[in-house]
Amino acid sequence: MRIRNLSKGLKTAYRGSDVHRRVEHFDGWMDRARVEDAGLPDYDHAQTAKEYYDLCSDFMVFGWGESLHFAPLSPHESLEDSKIRHQRLMISKLELGKGMTVVDVGCGIGGPMRRVVREADVNVVGVNSSEVQLEKAKSLNAEAGIAHMVDYLACSFMDMGAVADNTFDRGYAIESTCHAPDKAAAFAEIYRVLKPGALFWGQEMCMTDKFDPSDNRRQAIKKELMRGIALNDIATYDEVNRALEAANFEIIEAKDRAVHENAPTTPWYEPMESRRGRLGNAMVTIPLGRKVFMRASRLAETLRIFPKGSTDVVGLLDRTAKAYVAGGKAGIFTPLYCFLARKPL
Repeated sequence: MRIRNLSKGLKTAYRGSDVHRRVEHFDGWMDRARVEDAGLPDYDHAQTAKEYYDLCSDFMVFGWGESLHFAPLSPHESLEDSKIRHQRLMISKLELGKGMTVVDVGCGIGGPMRRVVREADVNVVGVNSSEVQLEKAKSLNAEAGIAHMVDYLACSFMDMGAVADNTFDRGYAIESTCHAPDKAAAFAEIYRVLKPGALFWGQEMCMTDKFDPSDNRRQAIKKELMRGIALNDIATYDEVNRALEAANFEIIEAKDRAVHENAPTTPWYEPMESRRGRLGNAMVTIPLGRKVFMRASRLAETLRIFPKGSTDVVGLLDRTAKAYVAGGKAGIFTPLYCFLARKPL
């Protein structure tokens, strides 16, 4: 049943396109970005991030679930339970109340959105430039019975011009603004659409304080993360904070939630490295599972179950998973720098 759903999703997402060429083109985005830096402004990073999710979303959902984000992990807790606990922390920190209107910045396929709507009884507007993801979100929201509480805005969060100033009571951005070509500008646009006094929760991918830019090996890990996840750059904690302050947000709290003090923890990258405990879909997340799944994808292509080129996408995700693990093990990268900020009254 899951393979059937994956097959259907891939065929819908790729719509007969040349997936092999699309993956090759995506892989070269950093070279195109360097050309833009040299003074030839024909590179659009927002389009690169959109293509990443258009290509990878269905495989990501198959391996990671509907909530396409990381979460602080606890021993003997499933990946899904960890994500639910993390989403409930966000709901609590945002102090959501019935009848509020909330903006989900870079909503993906709406995993956290569905929990926010059901548990906080609020209305949500999902902003996303990927029409592939938005169509999936609409379908899943309809199945969940919450379609009447969600609206959608198909655009980049860098320019939400269709939204008036001071519109939303609350906002959140989970692993989305890390893709912004200009983080301060992204936060400024979010600031604009929030009401005075509104709270804003964010989850950013960051280089930790252990990152040494003069270390060639660690620079190589950073570069592979940027390439594989379509990140124009990877900010440090301080750079995220400065970008928030440049947009006039008041930072209430900010911390790397991958770091727990005086409590047993499971590394955030564990689901991509080992099948210990009950974390994730080991068939496609751990190295051996990914290797087997890649072979199965080739066979599925031959049998026309998967579109041609699907195996190239699996290969892209495999390389990215290896980069995640390398960054996590070296202690130089975290996907869990979380902040709570406020637009002043």
